[in-house]
Amino acid sequence: MTSLPITNFSGNSRSLLKKRTLLFRYLAEINLIFGIWYLQWRITHSINFDALWISIPLLIAEIYSYLGGVMFVIGLWRPLDRQIKSLDQMTPPIPRADWPTVDVFITCYNEPPEIVEETAKAALAMDYPATKLRVYVLDDGNSADMRAMTERLYLEDLQSAQLQQEVERIDAERYCLLERRKQLENLTPNIQAAEQWLQASSQPIVNESARGFVQSLRQLILWLAPENYTISDRLTTERKALEESIHKKELELFEFTRFSYIARPKIAGVPHHAKAGNLNHAIFSGETSGQFILTLDADHIPKPQFLKRIIPYFYTYNLFTGKYEQNQIAFVQTRQDFYNIPAGDPFGHRANLFYGPLQQGKDGMNAAFYTGTNAILRREALISVGLQHFADEFAKDEKCLDEFQLIGGVSSNSITEDMNTAMRLHGAGWKSIYHHELLAEGLAPDDLSSTLKQRLRWAQGTIQVLLRENPLTKSGLTFWQKLHYFKTMYSYFSGFATLVFISCPIIYFFTDIIPVKTYGCDFAIHFFPAFIINRLTFLAATWGIPARELWRSEQYAISLFPLFIQAVWSVFTGQKLNFQVTPKQRQSGIYLKLVWPQLVVFTLTILGILWSLYRFFTGHLNYPEVHLINGAWAIYNLLLLSAIIRASVWQPPKEV
Repeated sequence: MTSLPITNFSGNSRSLLKKRTLLFRYLAEINLIFGIWYLQWRITHSINFDALWISIPLLIAEIYSYLGGVMFVIGLWRPLDRQIKSLDQMTPPIPRADWPTVDVFITCYNEPPEIVEETAKAALAMDYPATKLRVYVLDDGNSADMRAMTERLYLEDLQSAQLQQEVERIDAERYCLLERRKQLENLTPNIQAAEQWLQASSQPIVNESARGFVQSLRQLILWLAPENYTISDRLTTERKALEESIHKKELELFEFTRFSYIARPKIAGVPHHAKAGNLNHAIFSGETSGQFILTLDADHIPKPQFLKRIIPYFYTYNLFTGKYEQNQIAFVQTRQDFYNIPAGDPFGHRANLFYGPLQQGKDGMNAAFYTGTNAILRREALISVGLQHFADEFAKDEKCLDEFQLIGGVSSNSITEDMNTAMRLHGAGWKSIYHHELLAEGLAPDDLSSTLKQRLRWAQGTIQVLLRENPLTKSGLTFWQKLHYFKTMYSYFSGFATLVFISCPIIYFFTDIIPVKTYGCDFAIHFFPAFIINRLTFLAATWGIPARELWRSEQYAISLFPLFIQAVWSVFTGQKLNFQVTPKQRQSGIYLKLVWPQLVVFTLTILGILWSLYRFFTGHLNYPEVHLINGAWAIYNLLLLSAIIRASVWQPPKEV
């Protein structure tokens, strides 16, 4: 259940450091010092030179993990907790007539129409002026069923009470304007005659006092409209203004539709750029024009208050002019969560670590990530940065002109178009915000196959960006922004380190070869303090997130090591990567074949433990204390790997 937003503060918004940040900083500093102390001991006193083939990889894996930990700590150094007043509660208020226009893009490909319909209905039901809101279904599958659904929903929306009220309001305003024009036309002959009388030098003065009053009235009228030289000019100006207002109202009535369907043509032989191309076609097709764009995945259902809670971020009140002005915020990303996660979250979809401390930490350094859905983007920022990158691409290859509508806005340089787009916006000097409030919920994959497809796409796309637009060398990014982007990319190389960590106990069980020269008191003195303070630091950083969810996140971070290795290998070897849409319906089945590497490691670990126990009971076990340490390490690995193995055979509970 989402808590109500806090609004009892002065001004329209405020940013605070997240609670317990100072405690985290103290622990983080100690953690880094103990980590360096441990690594110094490992390098100078514990390498087993008789088994360099395993001791060096373990040392490299530990150094890799420490560097990842350093970036993790820096990334959480300044987590922001933002609070803002809703659009209709701002002080001074913004008149509803001045609220910006918003386009809602619902991207879909092969999803069932009923899922998209639910999202579209929720988007249309958002608490926002009907004349300022447009909802578009961007159907990249060009489905006849999807088109039929949108046509039906379009007619239903036209007949809705909300739209009927708006139509009546606009028509009433138009009628008032028509009446005013009629009155103006009736007054025109007399007013023109009066002005001619005042201007005629030979006109006899019947009543000098009356003429003076009329002359003063004429001067007042012209003073109120200094651009006019005569009352006739003033009448002409007023008539033109009325004609324009009437035409505007008639246009509003004529174009009064809030819901549309867009399916781009797909020319054979021309790259389509998947979701990025779908969004870009809608932006440049000429059918959309909103000042801001809310992007939603097909299954993410927005809450009524979404727009009113986020739009205020894009405005800053200027005390000198007494007006609201648009600022340099390019996008605002909100929390992402799901309404169909089974008990126990078997597939590790809860992401309160990322949509929480990590995004808040990025926000504190103007590096919040755009994640493709549940975010509002400024059209101006998107188009200006997109066109600049298109111009750069055109300078390299003029053939890309044929793809202008597909690569001009959202980045099409990677299958994770969202993160790359955010990086380009940051590089161009635009700013971002992360708003930690749940304003839309979606469907999470509820089978392992769909989950792994999604995670593989994320990993491959992120590494793609590293190779094609390395943040460390990208101009325009601040040092902290480069660090945040690189940290995310760096994390996907963890599969190699994990493979080393889970292999070491297995190797020792069967060969008695250890990568560390000593496991005695010296090891305990250096390892356990560093390990304990590391755990405490992590707990301080993630305070408030359920321990079970954190454990599930750690399990998947380790057990997905084959997927991360596959992602790195596929990108670095230049394999063709396709954007795979995550299925929105359960793909039933048993998926043990998808986790065969984890099963192999799991089996070997159990066999190694049993072999050590057999040798212990038969009196042939050397260094039992070393086996005990490796046994504890191995059991920890088994617990980590068990989550994904259970997920491969998970089945939803049968309905009674």
